[in-house]
Amino acid sequence: MKDPLAWQTLSSEYIFKDRWFTVRKDICLTPGGVTVNPYYVYEFPVWVGGVAMTADGKFIMVRQYRHALGETGIEIPGGCVDEGDADYQSAIARELLEETGYTFSKYEYLGRISPNPSTNTNLLHMFLATGGVKTNEQSLDANEEIDVVLLSADDVKTLLKENRIVQAMHVTALFYAMQKLGMITW
Repeated sequence: MKDPLAWQTLSSEYIFKDRWFTVRKDICLTPGGVTVNPYYVYEFPVWVGGVAMTADGKFIMVRQYRHALGETGIEIPGGCVDEGDADYQSAIARELLEETGYTFSKYEYLGRISPNPSTNTNLLHMFLATGGVKTNEQSLDANEEIDVVLLSADDVKTLLKENRIVQAMHVTALFYAMQKLGMITW
């Protein structure tokens, strides 16, 4: 069944293409007959993010510099799904090992969210990874400098209450994970 609110794409033109970011200019027609020209769409790879916990119940967070904001922030580990990843769980397992050096005994899928559905085509697939044990050293990309931070549930709740985690998708993943763990209720 056709979505009565869906726009019709009359034309698409790629303005910029790179490995991590592509910009597309669409001309669209709304159901009400309005032509939207231009409408810019940002194509990114699919992302995974993991709320990771050690075997003794500590949250494994990462601190890293984010150039666009000019700030070092605290986040959950994660990154792009690579072509070699068999599925999203394999992707988050790889990212967690690379960024933190931890492996996990259990993964639970928490769902998917959009960073910005009005402009971005990609989704973040969220996981709760538990039973973490440090098995390796970090294996970071050349442009990554990441500090691993172990925090209690109370520490994470304080960071959330004080709005000190600014990455909105990571805040969302933390709330879903804490709900799953029974640490917060609605």
